Amino acid sequence: MRKIILAAAIATSALGLAACSENAETETDEAVDAMAADAEEAGDDIETTTEATAQDVEAAADEAADDAVKTADQIGNDALDVVDAAEEAGAE
Repeated sequence: MRKIILAAAIATSALGLAACSENAETETDEAVDAMAADAEEAGDDIETTTEATAQDVEAAADEAADDAVKTADQIGNDALDVVDAAEEAGAE
């Protein structure tokens, strides 16, 4: 009788461990899936931020190029003004 009770207790324990193991496996799979989803979302966020930064850098570069052209034009105009003033001074 004791052996039957002991065997039943062992069988019940083994089933309990198997159930826990399956539960742990399910939880592990769910955790892996959640981490994969988080990693994908982080990748999307990085891509979005990178694209926005690239657009900001491009806009800043365009603005700097426009400013450089304006400055070069202004220097050219100032040089022409100096030449004109010199010619007027020489004509007098």
